[in-house]
Amino acid sequence: MKSINQFLREDEKKDLLRLLTAGSVDDGKSTLIGRLLNDSKRLYDDQLEALVRDSKRVGNAGDEIDYALLLDGLKAEREQGITIDVAYRYFSTSKRKFIIADTPGHEQYTRNMVTGASTAHLAIVLIDARKGIITQTKRHSFLISLLGIKHVIVAVNKMDLVEYNRDVFEQIREDYLEFTTRLSIPDIQFVPLSALRGDNIVDRGENMSWYHGASIMNLLEDISISGDRNFVDFRFPIQFVSRPNLDFRGFGGRVASGVIRRGEEVMALPSGKSTKVKSIESMGESVDYAFPPQSVMLTLEDEIDLSRGDMLVRKNNQPKIERHFEAMLVWMDETDLDLNKQFLLKHTTQKVKARVDAIRYGIDVNTLKRSETKTFQLNQIGRVVLTSSRPLLFDSYEKNRQTGSFILIDPLTHNTSAVGMIINRVHSEKLPSKIAHSGAKKADRSLVSVGEREAQMSQKAMTYWVTGLHASGKNDIAYELERYLFDEGRTVIVLNGSMLRSGLNRELGFDKADRDENLRRVAEMAKLLNDQGLIVIAVFISPDKETRMQVKEIIGSARYREIFIDTSLKVCKSRDSEGLYEKAALGKLRNFPGVDSPYETGTHDIILNDLDQVDIKDLI
Repeated sequence: MKSINQFLREDEKKDLLRLLTAGSVDDGKSTLIGRLLNDSKRLYDDQLEALVRDSKRVGNAGDEIDYALLLDGLKAEREQGITIDVAYRYFSTSKRKFIIADTPGHEQYTRNMVTGASTAHLAIVLIDARKGIITQTKRHSFLISLLGIKHVIVAVNKMDLVEYNRDVFEQIREDYLEFTTRLSIPDIQFVPLSALRGDNIVDRGENMSWYHGASIMNLLEDISISGDRNFVDFRFPIQFVSRPNLDFRGFGGRVASGVIRRGEEVMALPSGKSTKVKSIESMGESVDYAFPPQSVMLTLEDEIDLSRGDMLVRKNNQPKIERHFEAMLVWMDETDLDLNKQFLLKHTTQKVKARVDAIRYGIDVNTLKRSETKTFQLNQIGRVVLTSSRPLLFDSYEKNRQTGSFILIDPLTHNTSAVGMIINRVHSEKLPSKIAHSGAKKADRSLVSVGEREAQMSQKAMTYWVTGLHASGKNDIAYELERYLFDEGRTVIVLNGSMLRSGLNRELGFDKADRDENLRRVAEMAKLLNDQGLIVIAVFISPDKETRMQVKEIIGSARYREIFIDTSLKVCKSRDSEGLYEKAALGKLRNFPGVDSPYETGTHDIILNDLDQVDIKDLI
């Protein structure tokens, strides 16, 4: 007779399998799980008695016990006979522990299905033997593939309603394999069953003697998932720093992937400093090594500055460090995606600001066809380009689910707007432009019109866009113009790059996408200031002709005047006190106008060649 302590020790060592059920409405997902619990003797007597009573009162199985009621916990679910929320159930056998997620079948609850699948090792896809492969089967199989679930059991249910016909089963098997050739699911098993009658759930039964495979329970107990985790690429995102006293400084977190041993050399990112692991503590005890998904405390031999969001890796095996990347996105918000909105991006233990730069395409999950789309609606899926305010430390989702996944959070409502799977970084030259105007806006509800503001200030609101190469003299002209207008009694403000990049736009870099985003924000700000009756002088290199035309579109052509300072490159270089041209020539700066990036002319209202001969009054 085993002692309770011995039983608990053995139970603790059991492997844990997370699985979900997916399928269309009425395919029998909840019934299947109820049968698993009952036939594996995992129900208490009072649970079984309650199930018998509820089956007579609200069941949908006639005189039989309605095992689906074990999972359909919400009142609305029981009344409608459908699953709405994700129902989780835990049970164990002598071989393994299980957590089952029963996910909704309705299309409008796709986001619930994604939630249940996010941590699953295996999926059971139920198919009604009478209906065969249907739209929801394809939808859920695509999502399973997208979310990186490697093991699928295709449970062809309700075989009792087709007289246990083997040909029906074989046809469904053939159709499913044909569809999934376009998906990435390496391990697919097929089981014919009757969840209501219990055939091939735990025991084989006698109704399908032609089937020689394993039952659902046998597959769940024996399927190997040890190779699914990434034990090669060590990734340890720092969750918190423990400093209880002056003699101890530990770094807590969960091992996302790989194996780490005491004494091994590690590198801290993003700093790039190297050290060795001094000790590893798990559950208050010192251990020699740690592996995923263990939560441990590491101490290091050297004092290295690390904080939440940083990561420990191996020097010769590092993740990508990038702000721009492509990802597959599953939209989960009732509100449509707004490309001009800034989100919070949660990735491993890091939370940063992020924006969606472009939608590459949307995917019809029923046909797997790609289509152009300008936004994402609830449950829509597609490929996007994102930019984060700080570099992320990531791997592709296909390689590492833990460091390749993220969520987008609405900063106002705090709702989860989307879940994402990173594909790869995006090189700066392939980044999309975001300067394009966002389109019509809601009418201003102010009781003071722009005309009234202009009349009170005795001026016409304008934006003077001063453009030209670095060190061309743009700032000199801009501030002379400001001085003149101020002396004439005008209300005027100057906006320049250093001013905005030190504050409002400080998270933006200098690749094309970030330069365009910088100018888009400047243009929107200039428009708002013009709407208040103010005169704006904007001083920016803005080398792209198309970009300046779009800036003009945002501000409005009637309030936009472009002044080009046409100073030769030779003179600009001689005036360059910051040495930026020299750095660009040495390759230390990229996309620098005049060196490895052209300045495009052709949109200017005023061109100034000799700044010594300029009469500021002629610019008004």
